[in-house]
Amino acid sequence: MNKALDLLHKVFGYNAFRGAQAEIIEHVTNAGDALVLMPTGGGKSLCYQLPALLRPGCAIVVSPLIALMQDQVDALLQLGVRAALLNSSLDFETTLATEKTLLKGALDLLYIAPERMLSERFLGLLEHLDRDGRIALFAIDEAHCVSQWGHDFRPEYMQLSALHERYPHIPRIALTATADALTRNEIRLRLGLDSARVFISSFDRPNIRYTIVERDNPRRQLLDFLADHRGEAGIVYCLSRKKVDETAAWLNQQGIRALPYHAGMDNAQRRQHQQQFVREEGVVMVATIAFGMGIDKPDVRFVAHLDLPKSLEAYYQETGRAGRDGEPAEAWMTYGLNDVVIHRNRIDESAASDEQKRIERQKLDAMLAYCEAAGCRREVLLNYFGETSSACNNCDTCLEPPQLWDGTVAAQKLMSAALRSGQRFGSGHLIDILRGKRTEKILQCQHDQLPTFGVGQELDEAGWRSVTRQLLAAGLLQADAQHYGGLTLTPAARPILKGETRLMLRHLQARRKSARRTEISRSSATSLSSAHANDPLLHTLRDWRLQLAREQNLPAYVILNDRALHEIVTHRPRTRDELLQINGIGQAKADRYGPALLKILQQENPAKPE
Repeated sequence: MNKALDLLHKVFGYNAFRGAQAEIIEHVTNAGDALVLMPTGGGKSLCYQLPALLRPGCAIVVSPLIALMQDQVDALLQLGVRAALLNSSLDFETTLATEKTLLKGALDLLYIAPERMLSERFLGLLEHLDRDGRIALFAIDEAHCVSQWGHDFRPEYMQLSALHERYPHIPRIALTATADALTRNEIRLRLGLDSARVFISSFDRPNIRYTIVERDNPRRQLLDFLADHRGEAGIVYCLSRKKVDETAAWLNQQGIRALPYHAGMDNAQRRQHQQQFVREEGVVMVATIAFGMGIDKPDVRFVAHLDLPKSLEAYYQETGRAGRDGEPAEAWMTYGLNDVVIHRNRIDESAASDEQKRIERQKLDAMLAYCEAAGCRREVLLNYFGETSSACNNCDTCLEPPQLWDGTVAAQKLMSAALRSGQRFGSGHLIDILRGKRTEKILQCQHDQLPTFGVGQELDEAGWRSVTRQLLAAGLLQADAQHYGGLTLTPAARPILKGETRLMLRHLQARRKSARRTEISRSSATSLSSAHANDPLLHTLRDWRLQLAREQNLPAYVILNDRALHEIVTHRPRTRDELLQINGIGQAKADRYGPALLKILQQENPAKPE
């Protein structure tokens, strides 16, 4: 591993491996197949980039998104690594030139879209390279795209098993940040990785604070949340395209620079908005789930959900786009009963097989249980991925523990109202029955004559909605698509209804405004930015970096990431050798940017700390 460590320092500018990186790199370099599960920001790319430099030939990296390929190639070129890409964004002349460069042996890594990878033309190029022993390895990034049960399923990924069939002697590494046990097994099956070694890193992202609030006035709640993130980059996820457009327009009216992104926009506009988000400071992207996979921007400070994701995998991956630089970040969500009904109906009304519907219901149930958890959210989230954890003191339920109450009688009343009204009505109607409201619909159905009419005066409407959500999350009630979201009892409800089991519920409580990011537990995240916020040198370095990024048409973090800037401010390097001790500055960057950086530091002329 001495050569790997040497390259890590000289090329990438790091002095040590993190977690299982060294073990993975050694395994793949020695021609072993691997399935790597590592959280976003955990250093997955190095697990194939270093073996690509250590093995003879060119590494072929399959990636599903054009924007991700371009960002990664740009970053590698900055490091002095010979990298290129092949996808539909290139014209014929550029494609031809890249293919010639590949055949000449002048590339270390080639990023390629899966559909291009499997074309007869490219398979022919691979045959030629293979005959000469010039394929270093195959890397399949975002490998969860092969899962039919997943939220990012790509049909073309299913055909990548052809790599194993055609080139069994070439090592393959499949990588993903999101995969439960079911998805892991499917990745191994679909990609022919049965004998591959599996590396599972901790799924914990300790720098992210998780908060979920009961939906009240979502726009006001979002604005309150964003008050602590003025001028910062973030993502706001919405379920529908219409809601994306409306929310983005409204945020701009509130003085927050926001851009919409969804599949209904034309490609050019989507591409432009994505580039603005990645390359400019402080942009908020309001998007459907069409946005985000492969976004490499490290300084996203928050991810907010205005609607419930359909699974914990989706939630984990979407929130994982925050805080890739290890600095404090927030994952915030507003959640209401209507989310449950919408998702249930979509599953039940879909054309999917019964087996797929069953799996999607299980995933939604796990998502609901997370939302209604009374204990540490991080414990629930990590447990879902098969990892044990203790209370984190960096989520809303740890910082403001909810009070519990004996909700057995309330649950019995609600379930009785559902039973006596024929299990055909939604929560609003059942709550009207319990609270004794003689609406037109209640009178029309003669539900004011039911024994349960008016027996729920002890709770207001919000309280009953909280009870309903918790019963749905606990699997005691379910929404019936055939009756437009009518609530029906499950077999698990029987012991509660008969008084054989007690049921403890969370009290509905008004959430205090989320704690400021600077108050995030220092045991879980060390904030460099707060330490140097007012240092003039940091502002000078940022301005210098931004100017260079604009000149080269690159994201600023590709020049130098924020952590590198903060380390420069902390250590004030005076020589090239001292500059090479900064994380993220390898020899190529020291050659390219070192003289300018040292000149800036000399002009600042600060006293070097003892």
